[in-house]
Amino acid sequence: MSRQLVLWRHGRTAWNLEGRTQGHSDIDLDEVGRAQAAESAPRLAGMAPDLVVSSDLRRARDTAAALAWLTGQAPTYDARLREMDFGDREGLTLDEAAAKWPEEIARWLAGDDVRLPGAETLAEVANRFAAALHDISSRLSDEGTAVLVTHGSAIRVGVCAFLGLPAAHWGRLGSLANCHWAILGEGARGWRIVEWNAGTLPEPAIGDDEQASGLGAAPDRLC
Repeated sequence: MSRQLVLWRHGRTAWNLEGRTQGHSDIDLDEVGRAQAAESAPRLAGMAPDLVVSSDLRRARDTAAALAWLTGQAPTYDARLREMDFGDREGLTLDEAAAKWPEEIARWLAGDDVRLPGAETLAEVANRFAAALHDISSRLSDEGTAVLVTHGSAIRVGVCAFLGLPAAHWGRLGSLANCHWAILGEGARGWRIVEWNAGTLPEPAIGDDEQASGLGAAPDRLC
């Protein structure tokens, strides 16, 4: 068993349902989002987390509260786990943003790291989020688990930066559904993604690379 970071996206909001960009806008969970958090929390509680750390935005805090109620593990809050600040794009649908900034949104969709008015860049989000992952993981024991309650875009680019993946490949990871999670595990070769967009607890697994390297006697617990 090794250190694990569980990155749990918050439950649904009305803006999620409407396709509106949220970013730093402090939007509450809707009824479905609260139910999603209540349904997912027992699964994550079964992992017996040592730490629960949440973004300080309400949709993440309220999702974290569902887990805290079951585990008795009071969450702490870290603003570095916030969603990307989308600036003037917040509150708009993609079509509305494209009508307002056609060139910039076209470049965004093509994978360019575009800064819209008042917004962060993807690189800035990735760096602050990865710094939080390094700090939080350093607080874990050798077999510790932390659940981080956070946001979709920040998870995707922050994980890539934490793992050292080149920015050109950040778009290769898909989105996380509301109240789904990713799991990073630390093995003999460092940190790796062992689950992505999961909604149920995984089974332990061992890959061919561990068997080939002679690690079969003590595999990473991929969960």
